[in-house]
This record gives sequence, C-alpha cells and structure tokens, in this order.
Amino acid sequence: MKHIKVLLLLVLALTACSVGRVDPPENLDNACSILSHQKRWSKDLDRVEQNWGVPRHVILATIYHESRFVANARTPYKFAFGVIPMGRRSTAYGYSQALDGTWEDYKIATGNTRARRNRFHDAVDFMGWYMNRTEQKTGVPKTDAYNQYLAYHQGHTGYRRGSYRGKPALIAVANKVQARSNMYAVQLATCPQY
Repeated sequence: MKHIKVLLLLVLALTACSVGRVDPPENLDNACSILSHQKRWSKDLDRVEQNWGVPRHVILATIYHESRFVANARTPYKFAFGVIPMGRRSTAYGYSQALDGTWEDYKIATGNTRARRNRFHDAVDFMGWYMNRTEQKTGVPKTDAYNQYLAYHQGHTGYRRGSYRGKPALIAVANKVQARSNMYAVQLATCPQY
C-alpha cells in the first residue's frame, strides 16, 4: 500500500509540473493556425475586443514580435566582459513581455490580482488594457498597430517624447508589426471557425 501511495504522489507531482504548459504554435505566419493551436485563445481575444476594443490582429502581431507565443519568454542576460552574467536586460516576461511595474499597475487597475504573465488570457487582457490606455493618453487608435507597438515598447511618456525617433531598429520592428497585423487581419477574415 505504501508503494502505491508513493507512486501516486510521484504521478501527481509530474502532472503538476506539466499542467498549464503550452507550446507555441508551429505556424506563426498563419493567424488561423495560431488560433486553432489553442481553441480557448479565440475566446480570450473575443473578450479583449469586447472589453478594451483592441482588434485581435493587433494583439496577435504584437505577441509575435514580443515573445513568438512563448509563455515564459524572458529577455536575454547581460554579461560583463562577455562572460560574467549580470542579470537580465529587463523584467519583461511572458507572452506580452510586460515589465514588472507595468504588470503590477495592470493588476491594481483591473482588480485582477491573480493574473500571471505566462497565461495567455491574462497576457492578452493586459495588452488590451495597455493599448486602451495608449489611445486615452496619446490618441493612437487601437487599430494602428505601428504606433501602438511604439507606445507599447517605449511606454506612454517615451512615445509622447518621440524617443523612438532615434531608434531605426525599433521603427523597423514597428513596420513589421504593422505588416503582420495587416496579414493576420486578412487571414482572420477567412478562418471558417472564427
């Protein structure tokens, strides 16, 4: 009987370690394929559109460029002298790559105190909340993936100051976000299940 209890505890422990793990979709160039990868993601995006008014194609394009749909994505480490690890480049984490402080602001503002950055439905709700605030604070429409991405990356104050103007690599990424958003919008219009 003791062996059965130990075996049961071992199985439960292994199951607990794998629960909630979601591998990224295989075909990130097809929005229909992304949403078919995890059926509940479409409902999560519906909720964001209803609550915050941010189109799903803008959210998906931003996630692609922030984390490639990796739930526990983190920024790379910084190294001193090329070999000594000095911590990560930022506190960005999860699907949305939200920073610690901004994530805490979101949890307080929405009352979603149990939200986690590595859960898709929390991450996309955060992004909807943030992009809604971007429209309120800067006037950038929620449908403008290019400027929404710049404000998302630089923060509202940085965006208003135009801090992105001296960053050609960031502007190039914002153009890619806009192009991917346009591509995803066309694809989503043809998805039979959505």
